[in-house]
Amino acid sequence: MRIKAAVLRGHDAPFRIEEVELSDPGSGEVRVRIAGAGICHTDVLPRVPGYPARLPIILGHEGSGVVEEVGPHVTGLQEGDHVVLSYDSCRRCDTCLAGHPAYCDTFFPRNLTGGGVEGTSPVRDGGAEPIAARWFGQSSFATHALVAARNVVKVGEDLPLSLLGPLGCGIQTGAGTVLHALGVAAGSSLIVFGTGAVGLSAVMAARVAGASTIVAVDVNPVRLELARELGATHAFDGADDGLPARLREVTGGAHHTIDTTGLPAVIATAVTALRPTGTCGLVGAPQGDVVLDARTLMAGRNVRGICEGDAVPHLLVPALLRLWQQGRFPFDRLIRTFPLDRVNEAERAAAAGEVVKPVLVP
Repeated sequence: MRIKAAVLRGHDAPFRIEEVELSDPGSGEVRVRIAGAGICHTDVLPRVPGYPARLPIILGHEGSGVVEEVGPHVTGLQEGDHVVLSYDSCRRCDTCLAGHPAYCDTFFPRNLTGGGVEGTSPVRDGGAEPIAARWFGQSSFATHALVAARNVVKVGEDLPLSLLGPLGCGIQTGAGTVLHALGVAAGSSLIVFGTGAVGLSAVMAARVAGASTIVAVDVNPVRLELARELGATHAFDGADDGLPARLREVTGGAHHTIDTTGLPAVIATAVTALRPTGTCGLVGAPQGDVVLDARTLMAGRNVRGICEGDAVPHLLVPALLRLWQQGRFPFDRLIRTFPLDRVNEAERAAAAGEVVKPVLVP
């Protein structure tokens, strides 16, 4: 069928809205009419020169929508179902079977190349040339997407469908890091470095978990105020020379820290802000090598890389929606919607820090 999609044809080019041809669903696939698709920092990776994603490409990996067609050998889904789309995994390797699909043996080719494990594309442009359309198994910056049924989470039809896509990645990452990967406990302390969608989701999840001290660190005063409204007990300017002392004063050494920035200097601060036996979770895209004083780690501090919150989407997404319905996880406050044809404006607003989580609505 003919659909419209935001196509990136060069790492420094703007997105172009194009009419393209989408294949019918294959075995184990469904076609989803997209209701909304969040823009995540990971969607910027193909703009990095030399990044191994094929161009042209349709990005987008925080989609939500309605199932329009079900391919062969699909069970548990039918036309008309409202769904959230999440990352792809094989569900067969040891880590997937152990309940950690975000560390799937084939996570990179399935999610971060645009070609999937087979390297084929279900999308052709007006000249019959292929466009990479397997970004995180969905490529949801479009009116429709083909998705493996295993990566589709069914949700209630009474929910605001166009706003739900970010639950499949960014919001899941922040909340899952707190609730699953780090297991933040009631009465504990947490410092979150960076208050974008991931960081603010971590703040909200920490309040749900009952953490008694929740510290937000950023250089954006508007974001810090929002963090306070969403559950942070303290909010500090990351550019403050006295930051380490302030963090020590309010936590006595944190049980947990989370870095969402990927910046080496910030990561070093996040590790040294821990108490002995504390853990720093790294969830931001790496921005360079990190050098740590070995004595910092010898004191019992831990560093852990975390992908997608180490979450199983079929379990976490419904749990977060129940919390939202109870008024305990107001993720919708992070979102501002843009029409799909204003994708370049939305991307710019996100990069400038004007919007926490842009969502494209076809």
